[in-house]
Amino acid sequence: MTDAPQQTTIEEFARIAQAIEAEVGRVIVGQKEVVRSVLICVLAGRHALLEGVPGLGKTMLIRTLADALDLKFARIQFTPDMMPADITGTDILEDDENGRKIKIFQQGPVFANLILADEINRATPKTQSALLEAMQEKTVTVSNRTYHLEPPFFVLATQNPLEMEGTYPLPEAQLDRFMFKVNVDFPSIGEIVGILERTTGAEIPQPTKVADGKQVISMGRLALDTPVASHINEYVARLLVATHPDDPSAPDMVRNYVRYGASPRGAQALIIGAKVHALLEGRFNVSFDDIQAVAPSALRHRILLNFEGLAEGIEPSAIISDLLGVIRRQPA
Repeated sequence: MTDAPQQTTIEEFARIAQAIEAEVGRVIVGQKEVVRSVLICVLAGRHALLEGVPGLGKTMLIRTLADALDLKFARIQFTPDMMPADITGTDILEDDENGRKIKIFQQGPVFANLILADEINRATPKTQSALLEAMQEKTVTVSNRTYHLEPPFFVLATQNPLEMEGTYPLPEAQLDRFMFKVNVDFPSIGEIVGILERTTGAEIPQPTKVADGKQVISMGRLALDTPVASHINEYVARLLVATHPDDPSAPDMVRNYVRYGASPRGAQALIIGAKVHALLEGRFNVSFDDIQAVAPSALRHRILLNFEGLAEGIEPSAIISDLLGVIRRQPA
């Protein structure tokens, strides 16, 4: 039985988080907002989905983060012919000491702390759904037997835009289990120059481990203990309700272009993400600015566009930006 992690202070939280960001920054050029968003999910013990065209360093970013954390790491490369058992594991027959056949459960790669689900939308929905139970319940059920996953446990997935050939959209139920969806944008000219300087030489920078599982769990507990005022909770509730086109408070963009709004998990993601964001800024209380800072990542995959929105190429991020401008911080 492992020892319980000690309580982390606000100062330790900021120090460790800064050290993790610094180690990732030794390898990854730019993408500071992406790194911050993924780090928020990790420290909250939640899951993140990174979307961008191939070659932008999504996999490298997650691998580098894994290298900076002393955790059991597993990479799952999703392909169209992958089966659910390739992720969860399966029962196999082995001979015991008496030569009799016995059933043994062989663990799949999901039995780790940090899972890199690479190109998750290249697998079929049946295989994608193999992660649902693990992501939500932190358990795996095979042959009517349930196995618990050791904490901390989080899935950091990458996906290519759906317009690309050979991709399958993730089911809405699985999308909702990702705390954040992070868009990885194309780098600037200066960042490309930095990438070339770091990756085309004889030596490539390697991060060092700066935190272990106990520290990550303790930091997550501190984040959950961060107080949230009642008016902040009410603001988040009003934001969430306004994402639904049939609600009277919904702005015009929502009514015109949205089919379904965010679920209550979206509100949870806003609050938990804002708590970690506040601690990263050195504060032990959540402000309106923390909510607005994490809102795009927390809501963009939870707002489903209608036909008009898809036809006109409306981005969920634009709807969220309009929403943040319309919904007042204090009720009228």
